[in-house]
Amino acid sequence: MRDYKSIYEIWLKKAVADPELKKELEDIKDNDSEILDRFWRDLEFGTGGLRGVIGAGTNRMNIYTVGQATQGLADYLNEHFRNPSVAIGHDSRINSDLFARRAASVLAGNGIKVYFYKELKPTPMVSFAIREFKCSSGIVITASHNPSKYNGYKCYDKGGYQMTDHDAGLVSEKMLKVDIFDGIKEMDFDEALEKGLIEYIPDSVSEKFYDAVLSQLIEPENLKNSDIKILYTPLNGTGNIPVRTVLARAGVKNLEIVKTQELPDGKFPTCPYPNPEIAQAFEEAFKLTDNYKADLIIATDPDCDRVGLAVLQDGEYVLLTGNDVCCLLTHYVLTGKKRQGRLPEKPVVIKTIVTSELVRKIGESFNAEVYDLLTGFKYIGELITRLEDRGEADRFAIGMEESYGYLCGTHVREKDAVVASLLAADMAAYCKKQGITLYDYLQNLYKEYGCFVNKLLNFAFEGADGMRKMSDMMESLRKEPPKTIGSKEVEAISDYKISKTVCLKTGKESEIDLPSSNVLSFSLSGGAKVIVRPSGTEPKIKIYISTVGDSSDEANALADTLGEDMKKILGV
Repeated sequence: MRDYKSIYEIWLKKAVADPELKKELEDIKDNDSEILDRFWRDLEFGTGGLRGVIGAGTNRMNIYTVGQATQGLADYLNEHFRNPSVAIGHDSRINSDLFARRAASVLAGNGIKVYFYKELKPTPMVSFAIREFKCSSGIVITASHNPSKYNGYKCYDKGGYQMTDHDAGLVSEKMLKVDIFDGIKEMDFDEALEKGLIEYIPDSVSEKFYDAVLSQLIEPENLKNSDIKILYTPLNGTGNIPVRTVLARAGVKNLEIVKTQELPDGKFPTCPYPNPEIAQAFEEAFKLTDNYKADLIIATDPDCDRVGLAVLQDGEYVLLTGNDVCCLLTHYVLTGKKRQGRLPEKPVVIKTIVTSELVRKIGESFNAEVYDLLTGFKYIGELITRLEDRGEADRFAIGMEESYGYLCGTHVREKDAVVASLLAADMAAYCKKQGITLYDYLQNLYKEYGCFVNKLLNFAFEGADGMRKMSDMMESLRKEPPKTIGSKEVEAISDYKISKTVCLKTGKESEIDLPSSNVLSFSLSGGAKVIVRPSGTEPKIKIYISTVGDSSDEANALADTLGEDMKKILGV
């Protein structure tokens, strides 16, 4: 382990620009465990940029680590681009505006033009701005759906999607060479504004984004003629204005907002974990349904790239999972475009390896080419860009992740909760016209294609010890993989780290044509699957369980059995 105490002493002397950080450093002077936690490592600049707890230290998000990362990015851009430029946006989190201004000042200090959103904006709107201004890169200050103590730094490439492994590695190399206190070039923000090195992004760009989103409506007159009731919560994040704007322009007449979660607030006072994947994010909305019986409840995360839905079914609200919405949107988009004669001969549907196989079955029934990519929307954005480069952008129908991220349209290269919220409303209104709910629609898909169940188990491991435990678990699985999981035989193992699949019956190996990633997939008898991977953005091990059966009870029972056995295998 590195000499974390010496690094702490350097910070104690030099980290004087932020009084709060200075006080934090002084307060932990005699607490070795607190010093270790802040300085045992540097925040890693990966393909997701940076993400960490806000505070003092190399293992924290602060003006120094943001400055160091941005100097690394600036060095990379100036080496690889002539006259580079960067679009910057931020969410509602604590210090997001401060970190965004710091990044802009460092870029300006390195002679790089910055297009800056003056007010907080959803992540997809930064992706849009990158493409609109033909930028070399983009930065979003956000920690997505993490608790309030976190913040982060997402970094994008010129295509508008998050940097993939190669370029992120180059930026990381540059970043590691930067002295965090004395190696950063910077220009005062206001001075850079006056000199034109920083330019505020005008409202006209937001208007173009709204037009692009609205063009994705499957039934343009649908919402105008519907009495559907919608309840929306932006979870104190960036979605408030954009989502309400597109719903209003699409013709939604009955829209109520969860007032306690309406305005930006990085403390997330009513929702400590502002993640639309969990039921707790809907509690404030549910309180309002005694007086406002909404047909559909929509929740977007703080940077508005993920969306969760709850639907009224027989007087009660049912939460739809990310996989549920993936399947519903895929079928709705393909069906609607086919009905209107707008479906290409071979449409493209893109999902991740941990997203429901029901999506594949639906897509293939419409003659779609269905791609399985690694987790991370950057890979979906990269594939859309390749389609565009071949003149085949019109083939792209929908891209999705089971973690509540969806995209229709090629206006951005990132998951977009603004367009997903609009399409969810459009789809729910269409269903209501047919006399069914989104839940009914999903059950109809199961009847047609088979009952697919997907479950996700999360196990958190905080701090240095936690990182080691996760590493040991993955190494143990590789050295001694299970021969059975639950009652099912392991038929094949796919190790995405070495890009190989091994059939256990024949011993035959095949290549996986995807980037290397620390993921293990176990294909089981009967079509079930278990996938294990450490999260790329959180200190967690994730276990994805996929089953299929003749009934929901059968598929769920098997998923539970597989989950319990995986806990024993991993010792969690």
